[in-house]
Amino acid sequence: MDAVLERFISRLKELVELERKAEIEAMRREMRRLSGREREKLGRAILDLNGKVVGEELGYFLVRYGRDGEIKTEIGVGDLVVISRGDPLRSDLVGTVVEKGKRFITVALETVPEWALKGVRVDLYANDITFRRWLENLENLHESGKKALEFYLGLREPEKGEEVEFVPFDRNLNESQRRAISRALGSPDFFLIHGPFGTGKTRTLAELIRQEVARGHRVLATAESNVAVDNLVEKLVGSDLRIVRVGHPSRVSRALHETTLAYLITQHELYGELRDLRVMAQTLKEKRDTFTRPAPKYRRGLSDREILRLAEKGIGVRGVPARLIREMAEWIRLNERVGKVFEDARRLEERIARDIIERADVLLTTNSSAALEVVDYGEFDVAVIDEASQATIPSVLIPINRAKRFILAGDHKQLPPTILSERAKELSKTLFEGLIERYPWKSEMLTVQYRMNERLMEFPSREFYEGRVVADESVKNITLADLGVGDPEKDGPWKDVLEPENVLVFVDTAALENRFERQRRGSESRENPVEAELVKKAVDGLLEMGVKPEWVGVITPYDDQRDLIGSLLPDGVEVKTVDGYQGREKEAIVLSLVRSNELGEIGFLKDLRRLNVALTRAKRKLILVGDSSTLRTHPTYERLIEFVRKRETTVDAKTLV
Repeated sequence: MDAVLERFISRLKELVELERKAEIEAMRREMRRLSGREREKLGRAILDLNGKVVGEELGYFLVRYGRDGEIKTEIGVGDLVVISRGDPLRSDLVGTVVEKGKRFITVALETVPEWALKGVRVDLYANDITFRRWLENLENLHESGKKALEFYLGLREPEKGEEVEFVPFDRNLNESQRRAISRALGSPDFFLIHGPFGTGKTRTLAELIRQEVARGHRVLATAESNVAVDNLVEKLVGSDLRIVRVGHPSRVSRALHETTLAYLITQHELYGELRDLRVMAQTLKEKRDTFTRPAPKYRRGLSDREILRLAEKGIGVRGVPARLIREMAEWIRLNERVGKVFEDARRLEERIARDIIERADVLLTTNSSAALEVVDYGEFDVAVIDEASQATIPSVLIPINRAKRFILAGDHKQLPPTILSERAKELSKTLFEGLIERYPWKSEMLTVQYRMNERLMEFPSREFYEGRVVADESVKNITLADLGVGDPEKDGPWKDVLEPENVLVFVDTAALENRFERQRRGSESRENPVEAELVKKAVDGLLEMGVKPEWVGVITPYDDQRDLIGSLLPDGVEVKTVDGYQGREKEAIVLSLVRSNELGEIGFLKDLRRLNVALTRAKRKLILVGDSSTLRTHPTYERLIEFVRKRETTVDAKTLV
């Protein structure tokens, strides 16, 4: 192996270890530092829960935890959680959230000890498995994984591709989508599909996958998150492809359960045999547990073989009576049978899974779960990886390592992966970003967006994509008025802000004396009470006009501002940080920029990828709230403020308070 490549792989391993430690330590530190109540306030724990087993699904017990009071939490479906009686650091009972309601949360657990059903707390848990998979994969890189890194490091030159003609299954693809597919099909090593906001990246990938299968290729399709994988599955369901979704069933959208490997196993012709073996194993286990288990205090140093020999002779020894010897011998004999039957069941399940995967055209899973053993049952011609600009290099290398060539889709102009460890920041540079910078000719950009009003799109298109993104006719002029939303109060001060026709509005706080941001004690974050109040009034105004709560999203770059705004708004209006909104969209977005100070400091607003994400979530209306005097210190924000002043609507916050 090339020395440069070897050094780079070693460095990646170091970075993964640093990030793993940082993530686990951050979680443990928070659990130590904060009381349960404080952690609950942050949305990362739920206290005073009682549970009951409400069913069994695909080998897991479903426990519904509830309480009288409403549950407000950041914990969501698919998250790993630890169940404890008060101290999460002393519990190893970990499960996956499968359902969430107003007063309950359902968790899938492998075992349910009695203590876990009364007076427990549920805490969000750091997931160590992902890091272990990254490291294991780096230890075992095949030719395809090494080749990808050689391209990235400039140690190997990629081949020129060609455009391949194809007849689309999806007749509504636009020109840039067709060209991206055509070039990806003709690329012998790798290809990059650059998909800015709302340009139909998932739709393009679904067509690409169908075209690859039509050419006799087997496809491994992955993404960083379960939600993105589900989106791909949804686009492929109903086609004539044999698709299999691999991963923990509780992390798969319920509507797509029938595509999961776990479900397909239950439909296999050999499943009856597997079920019988499991029932037999369970029956033997129950029978075994009616006898005395040979724990050290009973066996007094006797080996299994000695216990069986003594039982045959019907005698006791070392103060252990013959009756107890007989009991333990029966437990040992039954335990051997239990082990054998469970092993037979495991082998049969493996055989069934192998059969299903070998017959599949497309296997879909997260990057991390592509490390599962079952994925190795198949041979893959191509890996198609969505959200590639949000995945670290160790993450995307897992699917790449299992296929002969790869196609990455993403947008390096939006947010990179979040890295906690300051010392591991290099991990935020993605394979997608490195390859598109080094080989721009190996990429195609999708240029027609189907999300937002043309006027909302214009500034980000110009600023971040050389003005190449255009709006499709279907969304060009959409406003809230199309949804039956009424007009604001005729002569009210908020009229210009709320007017549906005013699709882009900047509420400028520069003239307010109390506009400045502040910091809570011990917090690195920022909050701005005046902006929070203005956001509340803007949201209230929208709701009064008939905008539904679920149509509105509030975004802010800072955690503390998110918490402050969240405490002021009614239920149903989603408040998240910019990072939490990547890949999402709403009819109307209110964005609080927070930074306001006499030094003109804008902190991490300087990361323009964050601004790009924030400006491209709204479909029909975007209200920006910020202090122009602080924001203007940065040329991009200066251009944004000028764009809105000249072309759209700017309102002095002084007229609103």
